Amino acid sequence: MKNKKQTSISKDKKTIKSITWFDKINQLPERYSERSILLFFLGWALLMAMINFNARISEAHDDALYIEAAYRFVTEFPNYFYTANAPFYPMFLAVLMKLFGFKLIVFKLFNVLFLLLSVYFYFKAFFKKVPFVVLLPVMFFVSGNHHIIYFSSMTFTESMFMFFQGLLFYVVRLFLDRYVHLQHKDFKHLYKEYLLIGLSVFLLMITRSGAIVLIPTIVLFFLWIIKDKKAVVYSILSWLVFYLPYKLLIRLVFGNVSQYSNQSKILLQKDPYDASLGQEDFAGFIQRFLDNSELYLSKRFFQIIGWMNEQSTDTYGILALLMWGMFLWGSWKIYKQKHYLLLFSSIYTLGLMALSFVILQARWDQPRIIMVAMPVLLLVYFYLFYQVFHTSVFWKKVYTLLIFIFIASMMISTIKRGINNIPIVIKNLQGDIYYGYTPDWQNFLKASEWCGKNLPETAYVASRKAPMSFIYGKRKFFPIYSVIKKDPETNQSNPDSALIFFKDNKVTHILLANLRVDPTKNTGQVINTIHNILEPISKKYPESLKLIHTEGEVESCYVYEIHYPENLK
Repeated sequence: MKNKKQTSISKDKKTIKSITWFDKINQLPERYSERSILLFFLGWALLMAMINFNARISEAHDDALYIEAAYRFVTEFPNYFYTANAPFYPMFLAVLMKLFGFKLIVFKLFNVLFLLLSVYFYFKAFFKKVPFVVLLPVMFFVSGNHHIIYFSSMTFTESMFMFFQGLLFYVVRLFLDRYVHLQHKDFKHLYKEYLLIGLSVFLLMITRSGAIVLIPTIVLFFLWIIKDKKAVVYSILSWLVFYLPYKLLIRLVFGNVSQYSNQSKILLQKDPYDASLGQEDFAGFIQRFLDNSELYLSKRFFQIIGWMNEQSTDTYGILALLMWGMFLWGSWKIYKQKHYLLLFSSIYTLGLMALSFVILQARWDQPRIIMVAMPVLLLVYFYLFYQVFHTSVFWKKVYTLLIFIFIASMMISTIKRGINNIPIVIKNLQGDIYYGYTPDWQNFLKASEWCGKNLPETAYVASRKAPMSFIYGKRKFFPIYSVIKKDPETNQSNPDSALIFFKDNKVTHILLANLRVDPTKNTGQVINTIHNILEPISKKYPESLKLIHTEGEVESCYVYEIHYPENLK
């Protein structure tokens, strides 16, 4: 009897010892309520957003472009419609501008709200749909990755877009939960879920043009996976319920405009800033896909999770191939297991990445292109690792170590940045709006402000970063994104053609900034677009450019007044 008891006790001890951290993490939803875990992630996201809050405009240009577009929606309505990208976010900012005025902090606080909403909906979508040991690192990514936190206090579209993505996945979860249990799967019994899917798809498409892949995603998912033709029809009709009235309203108010018109012209060019190089061919689009795969899957992905130096320019084709392979392998496992929610998410993400990699020129190379796809990418990767590793105690420990390193690296990076940011944001909120910028940017923005305060209302100033100048100058600036009227032999402007171009556009002044090529240090190399326009003009017509203001002693920005020659033809 004693021996039997000892055997039983020894078995219990072995069982206790065999419970790893892997198992403990997986059991957290049994120990804590869903509400408690969700509040933890919401609190973590809010804390990270607060210590990393950025009260300035970024140097990346697009966030200023959205605010300028919002201002034009308000002041030029109905004669202006934003077509540089998807229009919804600038339209949303325009509403805020009408309600609160030109309040940069208010605009940013709404993106903090979108961050919290994205955390909420990603959690609600996948909680208890995937093992918690899979969801945990993904939720730390969504709620605390420094790139996501960065965009939560910048007026970019990413926070809003990720909120809408999370909403879509949650709505698809609700739909699938009801669909699989209903005997009658017609529209009458599922109309709320179908309409929510339609609304989510509509919001995503007018927030980011690449979300157009949702239409083929829905068709493929319901035809191939669910095998329900009526579900395809109901879903598309539900989307049209929102999209058609929107298109009709836009047409009635703004005329025959499209969010895809301007974008498609630029994206079809070999060089987005130089139409003279011609249109991309089929081989060029294939090369774009390969180049972007290397850039985003072997460089930007690892920079975003903190495993690669952000200044690194190294890419690795074999690593990109491995990342594609693991994603497709994970998606195949999900398909074989009929995990419909994850499968829908992975099909959509595959389409979003493939479309982005094909249509976007590789020279743009921006982390945010891949960042919005990474929550689902990570879900698929960790789900694959879970499936491979969960059968062995040793591999469970390896998996646990992997997610601890993953979470720790993100937490350290975000907290470190937050600590460094706190003195900057305090200065900004106290009124020093230029504190935190490097001297080249300070001088450029101060010169823009000078133009707004000192030049007559009739003045029209050309600027390499016109939306940035607009934010600080509080007036419209003429945008210059590339060397105009370029001479192919010199790669500089033809002086006569450039002056005629400025005259036709009623440009009276021009900003000559010395913005660094390397933003981290002054190497003497600057963005020389304006230099290559003005140099040939100053050589042929030295009296045509009059310096009227200089901002800063080092990395200065100059304001020139243009005097057009009388004999200009």
